[in-house]
Amino acid sequence: MTLIAHVSDTHFDDGDGGRSAERVERVLSYLERLRRPVDAVLVTGDVADHGRASEYSAAKVLQRLGVPLLQTPGNHDSRPEFRRYVAAGGAGPVDQVARVGDLVFALCDSSIPGRDDGWLADETLAWLDDVLAEGAPSLVCFHHPPVTIGHPAADRVRQFGAARLAEVIARHPNVLALLCGHIHSATASVFAGVPVLSAPGVASTLVLPWEGDGGLDLSAPPALAFHLYDGGRLTTFFVVPR
Repeated sequence: MTLIAHVSDTHFDDGDGGRSAERVERVLSYLERLRRPVDAVLVTGDVADHGRASEYSAAKVLQRLGVPLLQTPGNHDSRPEFRRYVAAGGAGPVDQVARVGDLVFALCDSSIPGRDDGWLADETLAWLDDVLAEGAPSLVCFHHPPVTIGHPAADRVRQFGAARLAEVIARHPNVLALLCGHIHSATASVFAGVPVLSAPGVASTLVLPWEGDGGLDLSAPPALAFHLYDGGRLTTFFVVPR
């Protein structure tokens, strides 16, 4: 049995008077109190709000649980600073692979420097194809969801070019789910025949069009997802820390 805590959109901001850090602290304190510790923490992007080195320095608090910390960049992140933060070499997209228990995590960079929407580069898709070809139970992780969710503002900045991703996913039945963030909402959908699961936002929560103006609620509590892999099946829970 493997238990993953999935958080997203922490938006560490060195100019917000400690607001983002306090919200992350609520999540970390909750995780520390669990009767059974998680096996890893996954952060699907927008670790920092402005991509500053000082914000990534503050984000190192995420390491304090002492379990593997798996992170992908988002549109608010700076590739060069994010690369230094996660100690990833090379240039171009920051793509990484991690293994936790029986699971393989393909951590894909869906960010486009200077833009809010997402795209997986051809080199990322080729890399992903090779990772998935190993045949292990796999979770494909990135910041931008590759589907529309019925929210006009969120859909304008989704991951585009997703038909190319669908071709890769279709070749690999070992993909359990696609895990993402970006939309600050606990959301479940389907893409290429597999679940798409978006973690809620830590920094804020998306207001749905039928709830209000469709902006971001800064007063809603931070939330997260748990992914439990057991007996070949993935089960997801969405939780507000208490």
